[in-house]
Amino acid sequence: MADRFKTVLLFGAPGAGKGTQGELLGKIPGFFHMSTGDMFRSLDRDSEAGKKFESFSSKGELVPDEVTIELWQDYMSKRIAEGSYDPSSMLLILDGLPRTVNQAKLIEPLIEVLGIVHLSAKDKEAMVQRLRHRAMQQNRTDDAKEEVVRNRLDIYERETRPVLNVYDASLVHEIDAIGTMASVLCSVLNVVAPIQAHHAAG
Repeated sequence: MADRFKTVLLFGAPGAGKGTQGELLGKIPGFFHMSTGDMFRSLDRDSEAGKKFESFSSKGELVPDEVTIELWQDYMSKRIAEGSYDPSSMLLILDGLPRTVNQAKLIEPLIEVLGIVHLSAKDKEAMVQRLRHRAMQQNRTDDAKEEVVRNRLDIYERETRPVLNVYDASLVHEIDAIGTMASVLCSVLNVVAPIQAHHAAG
């Protein structure tokens, strides 16, 4: 992992649709979608890392930065080893990282940020209901309680949104997260397709 991964960051509050858009992009050749949420949920809850993660997520709190980056590096190394991610030809769509200014500093030597897609949704109550509905559909016990959901949204505003200020404003692309899945995807592709084409030509 000596060379920095060419990366587009997916940003947005919980419930804004980062995971959905990331999954759609990940099905298109040339893109590799990596969700830290999926990474954490795939942890064996009986393992030391799994227990550590559960102690924070059950309260709606963020996993410590150093632990998150360490788990992420291990996860990415495995994806390269198994052949599902080729850094030389694929654009990394990073969903859920960095979530704090400190994480942005820790991961800076590992990724080259070519663009940031910021999915913005102004209606907080709609986000609360969307997250709780998703929790029931997908059996996500961490999002089933309203107080946990509200805490996650508060943490985003307090700790994650300021991360955008770490990067040059020219890299940030604001996209309205409220709309059909297809219309939002069109807006996202308008941003990331030219970046991926440039990387592939590379």
